[in-house]
Amino acid sequence: MTTKFQTAASESGLGKSNSLLARLGRDIRKNYGAYLLILPAILYYTIFCYKPMYGIIIAFKDFSPGKGIFGSPWVGLKHFEAFFSSYYFWRLLKNTLSISLTSIVFGFPAPIIFALLLNEIRNMKFKRVVQTVTYMPHFISLVVICSLIKLFTAEDGIITSLLSVVGFEPVTMLSKSRYFVPLYVISGIWQEVGWGSIIYLSALTAIDPGLYEAATIDGATRWQQTLHVTLPGITSTIIIMLILRMGSVMSVGYEKIILLYNEGIFETADVISTFVYRKGLQQFQWSYSTAVGLFNSVINFAIVFAVNQISRRVSEVSLW
Repeated sequence: MTTKFQTAASESGLGKSNSLLARLGRDIRKNYGAYLLILPAILYYTIFCYKPMYGIIIAFKDFSPGKGIFGSPWVGLKHFEAFFSSYYFWRLLKNTLSISLTSIVFGFPAPIIFALLLNEIRNMKFKRVVQTVTYMPHFISLVVICSLIKLFTAEDGIITSLLSVVGFEPVTMLSKSRYFVPLYVISGIWQEVGWGSIIYLSALTAIDPGLYEAATIDGATRWQQTLHVTLPGITSTIIIMLILRMGSVMSVGYEKIILLYNEGIFETADVISTFVYRKGLQQFQWSYSTAVGLFNSVINFAIVFAVNQISRRVSEVSLW
């Protein structure tokens, strides 16, 4: 009896599998164009994101290139304990959160506000010019951006000169720790505000024009229409983008910081990603840097999961 039941269950599962494969095959033949479009993205994430994940295990080993990943000895949580007990841990955590949260507080609303302002422009020619000008910094190389920042904030730079008129000390701003975070955040807003507004402008086009007509009939001003029609119409987009942004709270990009900082401002500018870069690529402590990177990724996942759950309960909008 048991054998017959197991055989029947096996045949049923095999039948469902064959049915699923058959449906997938028919769908691929029918929509092969769409599958070809998504194929590069699938290959990219498979090859460069998912395949290398097996290397995470070196965080629990004393990795040696000669012995390989699987031949290196296990050390358990040794590298995690070394990081948590090191002098750098709290400094790195504080700096990372300081830069990231400041960027969210000031940088996240910037493209939303910019999109709302652009939406109010009725001269389409002027609107296209503004959009083009604000999109351009996104396509400028980060090396060029950081070179401009260093040039403009030098002791005789244009920004330093302008600030000295209103009482600021004429010094090289990147040599002072207190200026690093504002420069990092403001330059980031300037570079990404135009590009980041695209998704909000797209969301604005989906709002029913009839809602504006009804609000106008009821005597609502443009400001009231923005508060009661425009913002509610793009709330779901804002929430989704905020959840995604919160998922990278601990991932402050190391490229820009490495191009800007110096030993004199390590106390403020050094973050987890730059620490991983130094330990892994300059000091060849691969296992230690992998452990730090894994800790960073786990915290990011926990944050995005928590924010998603809160959003789903409060606003019924979530990623999953």
